[in-house]
Amino acid sequence: MHTREEKMEAFGRMLDVLDTLREKCPWDKKQTNESLRPNTIEETYELCDALIKDDVKEICKELGDVLLHVAFYARMGEEKQQFDIADVCNHLVDKLIFRHPHVYHPSQVGASHPLPLPYGENGEASEYQKADSVEKVLDNWEQIKQKEKDGNKTVLSGVPASLPSIIKAYRIQDKARHVGFDWEDRQDVWAKVREELTELETELKKEDKQRSEEELGDFIFSVINAARLYHLNPDNALELTNQKFIRRFNYIEQHSLKVGKPLTEMTLEEMDQLWNEAKAQE
Repeated sequence: MHTREEKMEAFGRMLDVLDTLREKCPWDKKQTNESLRPNTIEETYELCDALIKDDVKEICKELGDVLLHVAFYARMGEEKQQFDIADVCNHLVDKLIFRHPHVYHPSQVGASHPLPLPYGENGEASEYQKADSVEKVLDNWEQIKQKEKDGNKTVLSGVPASLPSIIKAYRIQDKARHVGFDWEDRQDVWAKVREELTELETELKKEDKQRSEEELGDFIFSVINAARLYHLNPDNALELTNQKFIRRFNYIEQHSLKVGKPLTEMTLEEMDQLWNEAKAQE
């Protein structure tokens, strides 16, 4: 692993190259926040793909791509005299210090070299200073965010509107949990899941498309809630199932190519048999 000095040098090297590209490369010169945004979304998803595959080499590469975008937006902000990468870093550090009063005393916000507790622990009192569990830290985090000057005005306002629906549902439920709005016994959630499934089946039998869609959403939301209560990530779980389906379906398709029989001419029984073969090989 690298020393602190080597890490700082590498970060500076990246900024130097970005500055040069911004000045000399036609593509880099023309980029704006709006034009770069789609690329940023793509790079983020590529990182997520590498993370779920636990591909260390790809994770390292994709982290670099995401880091480049962070630095790129900061560079464009600097050109407009709005902010630069130092502002980005300092704002982040001050937020981390403020939201971790069990590690840093509030007086360390803005400090060039913030010192962790016990420094200043006998000074300004903090109602959040004691946090001896992950749950307590997360509960404090949500309450502290609402007290920040530029923090969230409501409990759910911190959930980005553009989040994918499954992740958004999980975050909504998780934020509500930190202020006490949650099931007392996680097993009780299954009655809600069954209730929502029954309501969905009822509307489907009526062939009411709008009501069926609403009830489908309620059912999926309840399943996501159950996953959260059992500490399972529904987005990761669904992506693993997506990948599993792709592997097994590809096996069927490869077999059809090998025997020269198109998928459209295969019976469902034949495809099921191949599906089970693929399943047995995993």
